[in-house]
Amino acid sequence: MHRITLIGKPGCHLCEDAREIIARVAGELGVPWSEVNIETSDELRERYWEMIPVTLVDGVQHDFWRVSEDRLRAALAD
Repeated sequence: MHRITLIGKPGCHLCEDAREIIARVAGELGVPWSEVNIETSDELRERYWEMIPVTLVDGVQHDFWRVSEDRLRAALAD
């Protein structure tokens, strides 16, 4: 089973948009997802700060800045 992770931070409007799309797609497809606050990890901050929100599918970077609903659905269809 696939798993989606959203890396973002509070107060980020792009993160809010990504959260809505991910929650909708994950809910419709029955895929678990979680959100990680980038501010809680030096490693994540160093790696992804300029790209948030970052979407991971099965631990692999899938999207950044904006989530494409179509691309996310296609990745989860495999």
